[in-house]
Amino acid sequence: MNSPVDIFQNPVFLSSVIAWGLAQIIKVPVEYWRTKRINWALLLSTGGMPSSHSSLMTGATYGAGLFVGFDSPVFAVVFSITMIVIYDATGVRRQAGFHAEKINLLIGELLSGDFKAEKKLREVLGHTPLEAIAGVILGLIVPQVLWFLWN
Repeated sequence: MNSPVDIFQNPVFLSSVIAWGLAQIIKVPVEYWRTKRINWALLLSTGGMPSSHSSLMTGATYGAGLFVGFDSPVFAVVFSITMIVIYDATGVRRQAGFHAEKINLLIGELLSGDFKAEKKLREVLGHTPLEAIAGVILGLIVPQVLWFLWN
């Protein structure tokens, strides 16, 4: 009989969720090292080093390959979705962040005075290629460790 708790017996699910969680946690010390400020909001936000989107999807993809088979249709589908997510994170979302940065500069210039802008646009939306690669590496390590532990 299947139970919702059985999801925690699924190594592909665990590979992806653990990789995502580690990426989110790693963002805090990486940002501290870079800025000398602790930013706990990074635990639940997008952007930053490493890419948790890349880690999540790479963990799922590599986990599917290890535990279901690299020749399985599941691996092929998850691989395709992973490529779209990483492309989006490094392309579309990154460009949207650049646009937000420019718009925030324009608003700042237009409203320079006592008048306050409603809310600044979020500028860190996407990832640099290095952030995505770091996420991919983390996403490869977690399922490999789980595979060794499972077998």
